[in-house]
Amino acid sequence: MTQQIIIITGAFFGMLSVIFGAFGAHALKKILTNEQLHSFEVGVKYQMYHAIVLLILGFNSNSMTSLIYWCFTLGIILFSFSIYGLILSQSKGKKLRFLGPITPIGGLLLVIGWLLLILNVY
Repeated sequence: MTQQIIIITGAFFGMLSVIFGAFGAHALKKILTNEQLHSFEVGVKYQMYHAIVLLILGFNSNSMTSLIYWCFTLGIILFSFSIYGLILSQSKGKKLRFLGPITPIGGLLLVIGWLLLILNVY
C-alpha cells in the first residue's frame, strides 16, 4: 500500500464526513427524529476519527500499515455507511434490515485496526 493511496483515502473519508455532517445538520434535521439524527452523527464522527488516523498512518507507514489500512477502510465503509443506509432507509419507511448485521462487523474491523496499531508498537 503506497503512502499516497493511504493519505488520499483518509482525506476522501474526511471530506465525506464533513459533507455528510453538514447534510445531517441541515437537510436531514427536518426529516429524521432526534434519535435517528444522533445515530447518523455517530456514523459521521467515527468516519472522521478514522479518516484522521488513516492520514497519520499514511505519513508514518511501516510493515503493518497495509493491514491496518484495510481494517480501517473496510471498517469505515461497513460501520458508518451501514448506519447511513439504515437511518435514511428507515426515514423513508423502508428500513434496509440486511444492513443491521453489517454495522457490528465494521465496528469489529475498526477495533482490530486499533489493536493492530497497539501491537505495531512492539
